Amino acid sequence: MKSSMMNTYMRLLGFAKPLSRYAVPYFFYSVLHALFNTLTYVMIVPIIGTLFSDGYVFQPVYEFPLTSGLKELFNAEYLSKIINYFYTIIFGEEYRITYFLSLLSGMVISVNLLSGLFRYLGAMTIETLRVRTLQRMRNEMFDRTMGMNVGYFSDQRKGDIMSKITSDVMVVQYCVTNTLQVAFREPFLIIGYSVFMVTISWELTIFSILYLPIVGLLIGGIVKRLRHPAKRGQQRMGDMVSVMEESLSGVKAVKSYNAFDYISEKFRTINAEISNLLLSMARKQQLASPMSEFLGITAISIVLIFGGSLVTNGSMSAAGFVGYIAAFSQLTRPLRAFIDQFANINQGIAAGERIFSIIDARSEVEDKVGAVALEEFRHNIEFRGVDFSYDGQRRVLNNISFEVRRGETVALVGPSGGGKSTLSELIPRFYDPLKGEVLIDGKPLQEYTQASVREHMGIVSQDTILFNDSIRNNIAMGRQDATDEQIIAAAKVANAHDFIMQTEAGYDTNIGDRGMKLSGGQRQRLSIARAVLKNPEILILDEATSALDTESEKLVQEALTSLLKGRTSVVIAHRLSTIHNADRIIVIDQGRIAEQGSHAELMALNGIYAKLIEMQSLA
Repeated sequence: MKSSMMNTYMRLLGFAKPLSRYAVPYFFYSVLHALFNTLTYVMIVPIIGTLFSDGYVFQPVYEFPLTSGLKELFNAEYLSKIINYFYTIIFGEEYRITYFLSLLSGMVISVNLLSGLFRYLGAMTIETLRVRTLQRMRNEMFDRTMGMNVGYFSDQRKGDIMSKITSDVMVVQYCVTNTLQVAFREPFLIIGYSVFMVTISWELTIFSILYLPIVGLLIGGIVKRLRHPAKRGQQRMGDMVSVMEESLSGVKAVKSYNAFDYISEKFRTINAEISNLLLSMARKQQLASPMSEFLGITAISIVLIFGGSLVTNGSMSAAGFVGYIAAFSQLTRPLRAFIDQFANINQGIAAGERIFSIIDARSEVEDKVGAVALEEFRHNIEFRGVDFSYDGQRRVLNNISFEVRRGETVALVGPSGGGKSTLSELIPRFYDPLKGEVLIDGKPLQEYTQASVREHMGIVSQDTILFNDSIRNNIAMGRQDATDEQIIAAAKVANAHDFIMQTEAGYDTNIGDRGMKLSGGQRQRLSIARAVLKNPEILILDEATSALDTESEKLVQEALTSLLKGRTSVVIAHRLSTIHNADRIIVIDQGRIAEQGSHAELMALNGIYAKLIEMQSLA
């Protein structure tokens, strides 16, 4: 389990490459922030000493005192020499307490300003790392998702995929950025305060430091318990987004079947579980800070007793003791931040496992090594002994063999569920056959790159796929270099130009989510216009008119007739009257080819096709 977590963690850090680009400057900013932040509290000692020491004697210093190491830098005596040097340079040898306090105040302000500046620069480095990591992570997840084969989405919920790309990466981003803070900023602050405390009293510091591992063990136990509910929370968030996506997509069905209460209860149940998980995590996470603060105050109280005895016996100055207490009280702040960041890293690892479930997914349909581009479609498409199954068990297609010659229109007909649409989806290689081959110009589809095969194809299906964009951009999808004249010409061929010009903004009219502002016939004609603009050599029509009324069907059928001219076409037809003129009609029944021939030949055969024609005539 630990090795799995570490592997996930290291892979998440990979999104921050090159990490040195951010780690190196952040290292220096963290060191300088820790240095000046600690000096802010070191300045307390000379201020207290000046205000409350009756026997203070000013000694002019004419040369800048050199230091032999970091420990001496935080030493009160060395700091006093530096202050005296600057006082001598600015005000001369005459000592006045108002001048001296003014100098000290100016130095405190300057040191604090520098501390804040380097903290800001460090924070901006971290923010740049966070945003770029988030950008890279989302890009890779989206590209991986869109590169998956069509069958992948049958086993996944869209809402869960959306949740992983949106909310999960928001959790993971802090896992990456907090790594630098855990590695540099907080440790350097702890080191700085500790060195200052040692210079005042090593005996007191040894006692004080003993409480740090106790806090670490207690809080570590709390952090460890956050990972499981964090992972479960991310999973349920995916479920909730799925319910939202399905409910919004099917809002008409929900309302028409009065299913609001059912959907609402489903959403509320998941939302309640997520809320309970968040509360459970919050109880644990929020316990960490007050616990460490309580332990810190307890330690300070004990330090007061022990340190007070050192002051009374002369082992420590009163000013030094006040500075020590101030530094020790600040020691708990980076320690608490250190603990909180570890908690965020743990939650990020839990979300990271869900992210890698997308990134590690491999498409079942991939370009083979050495695949070449299909430059031109010359001769034919051939199905040779094709078997297919979606789940590996139930055969949808059985030993299918037929040929579609260039320029020929072949219609696939038959009872619903026979495998017609599955056949059409094998041509653009949305799936690979379980057995047998689909060939273009005598070569298996696997020998060509998928993109080049699909470049020669246009698909118009019963379920029109339109996007929440303008009419112009929907027609030009895949051909962003298309001119306005070409787009308008395509729309005219598809019998779409007239209704487009009647919309509020013409070709710039937004058609809404999935084209819901348009009628079914209008959506279908836009889909046909898109295919016309692409001008494909191979055309696949999957029941393109089955869901339309008579008037819309007439307009769409006219558009399809124009589109089919001179093209190699595979037409799946529910309304058989639309395919009488096909060069060949293939009847698919229960995954097998039952009949094939022209309309006249199949009618003379008086088989399945003739019965289908008779039933539609009676209807």
